[in-house]
Amino acid sequence: MIKTTVQVGGMSCGMCENHVNEAVRKAFAVRKVTSSRKKGLTEIVSAEPLNPDTLRAVIAETGYTVGDIRSVPYEKKGFRLFGG
Repeated sequence: MIKTTVQVGGMSCGMCENHVNEAVRKAFAVRKVTSSRKKGLTEIVSAEPLNPDTLRAVIAETGYTVGDIRSVPYEKKGFRLFGG
């Protein structure tokens, strides 16, 4: 799994966040996508790495500005009842 974080400028409301999320979902096979207008970030979890040029173009087409794109390996944090 890969976690991709994208700086996105210009989001000012929940509809803006949804607009970016839907554009990403339509363009890529993703497990999860969330956007935060307060942080100016979109976080995407996918099975395979996303093409940064395509990702930049997809978000830019929605009218928002795209900054830095970073990808790192992602491991889902497990729930533990006991330490160990």
